[in-house]
Parts: sequence; C-alpha cells; structure tokens
Amino acid sequence: MNEKEIAEIRRRFRPDKSNITHIRGCYVNDKREIVTGIDQSLAVMPQEESEKLLTILRRALSGTVGKNLVDIPFTTQQVVDSEEHRLLMALRDSALKDEEAVQAFFQRVIQSLTLEGGYLILLAADKYDVSYRSKDGERQDDASSEVYSYILCAVCPIKETKPALGYYVNENAFRSCRTDWIVGAPELGFLFPAFDDRSANIYGALYYSRDIAESHGEFVDAVFRREAPMPAAEQKETFQSILGETLAGECSYGVVRAVHDRLYEMVEEHKANKAEAPLVVSKQTVRRVLESCGVAEPQAAEFEEKFDAGFGADADVSPQNLVDVKRIEVRTPDVTIHVSPGRSDLVETRVIDGARYILIRANDGVEVNGVNISKF
Repeated sequence: MNEKEIAEIRRRFRPDKSNITHIRGCYVNDKREIVTGIDQSLAVMPQEESEKLLTILRRALSGTVGKNLVDIPFTTQQVVDSEEHRLLMALRDSALKDEEAVQAFFQRVIQSLTLEGGYLILLAADKYDVSYRSKDGERQDDASSEVYSYILCAVCPIKETKPALGYYVNENAFRSCRTDWIVGAPELGFLFPAFDDRSANIYGALYYSRDIAESHGEFVDAVFRREAPMPAAEQKETFQSILGETLAGECSYGVVRAVHDRLYEMVEEHKANKAEAPLVVSKQTVRRVLESCGVAEPQAAEFEEKFDAGFGADADVSPQNLVDVKRIEVRTPDVTIHVSPGRSDLVETRVIDGARYILIRANDGVEVNGVNISKF
C-alpha cells in the first residue's frame, strides 16, 4: 500500500466517515489472562468516547511507509487453504459477529504476544463504499467502484497513571488524585485485507509497529504465518555493517558521505516526482551507487554478496531505512557532529602533522552554548 491509499482508509476513522457500528476487544493482564471482553456499540457511546476509540484505531495506520507500516504478503497456498487466512477472512466476512472466530483470534494473539504489563486488543470492521476516480484523478462521490470490507486491529498497552495533586473545582480544594489505568497508543496492529490500487487485496495485509526497532515476530508468525519483516532500525545497522566491512581499510569519509548523499537525492527526487509507489532499491542499484562513488569493482561485488546474506537474495529495501535522510552524523568517542542533509560539503577530513582532523567550514551564525561567536 502507498501513502495515499493508507491516508484514504485512515480518514475513515472519524465519526462522520465511518460505518463502524461496534468495537470488539479484550483486556489482557500481565499473566495473559482475559480480564474482560469488549463489545461496545459506538452508536450508544458518548461522542467523546467514540471519538477517542476511533483515534486509537486510526493510530494503527500512522507512521512512515516502509518503517512503521509494511506490507505482509500471503502465498497463493495460504489464500487457497490455510488456517490463518481462513480466520482473518471469517473475521472480515462476518464483520466480527462470528464469536468463535473472534475468540480464536484473541487466543492466538494472547498465546504469542509478549508485552510488558497488560494490554488491550481492539478489533473494528468497516465497509467502505469506494468512490470512483477517473483517469485524471478526479473523485466522483456519486459513483462507486466497489465496497471494500476490512478489519483493523490495534494492540494497545494499558498504563497506570502516576499519583498527582489535583484541583477539585466543586470543593475549591487541592487533593491527591488516585492512580488509574489508561489505554496507550497502539504498539502494533494490522489492516486486512490490503487496500491496493484502491481495491481489496486478500493476498496481503498492512502491518503496523510503533517501534521501528521491534517487529514483534511472534505476533506476525501467529497471525500471518509469515516471517516478520526486518525492523527499519535493524536494516540501517545491517547496511552500515555491510558497507564498513566491504570497504574495510578503504572506508573514507568521502565515500560514506557520497553514498549517503546519493541515497538522500533518490529520496528527494521520489518526493518531488510525487510518485505513489513506495521507493525501494535493489542490491544492483546500491552497487551502482557505490561504483559511482569510486568503490572498486571487486569491493562492489563483495557488497552484493554481503547484501544477500544480510537482507536476503533479491530483496528490495527502502533507502530511507538505509541512511538517516534527515542528517549526517559524524561521531568520535568525545564529539558528535550533526550535519543537515545536502550540506555534507561543509565537513571534510584532513591529516595535519600526522594527526587526523575533522574540519567544519563556518561562516556566520556560530554559537557556543547559545552565545554568538564572532572571533575565531
């Protein structure tokens, strides 16, 4: 799914857009025991509460595509005949009214997921009358292309509030507020089926993880029977390790900077072109980047081998997960320098009298602890 498709579904989770009539869920304590089940009708709930529930669910469709939101593909065999796919289809087709399927799903999540403390599993079913869009992109609300039926799941931690001093207006007094339990933002969740090309795709799901360093592989395996995607943070660390090992003694600031700049340019060009499909690169693309930055052919070939070992053969990855497109970081044991993207030319390395130095070109606007420096 691309950003536009995700945003289109995310807008559904508002009181005036949604066809969601009720929310299913269960509260699980830290002993993996179901404390209570939830089957709440949004129609009879106070507006403020229903809006908060929809906001929580909507957050399971937030974040960056390729980092927090990743596609989970099913094999043809899974779609044709597999327990996990049948369960998801039963939840979707019954609009969460199949009690046996709902309870089976809850147990599958509870037995697989390990979160600190208690958590809330939320499920919502919606039917979206997808508006027709002509070839020029114009939306026609009075014409429908299909009805997209889907479910959204969000797993939220239950957090205890801290003791505090509160002011009670009716009593005109300050008193201690008792601790309570509140529902936090989703840690993980998913949308099924995927909404690809503005149409239902039962061969895929969209998976959400709030922490880009954690993929919750046990949850992915239990619900989808698929290997969990490599977390974005791990992709970055893997790429950095491969690059450093490949270049070894030839690893210079200039080469690493050039690789970062080229990948950053690719991301910016993709944004400028307003391409809908997420940007991904193959090992061959990254190899060409390395060669254009002066990396020798034997090292470029070695990079491909290590790329296969680290990411898998024929894997495509997002360049946003390989480098920090927001900045370049130059670090020593005692000093850390952050450089704005596109301005890596302000930093250079040099050997002076046998000692290695990092030089930063500075003109106006130099500050030390908030104090402007005019003399060097």
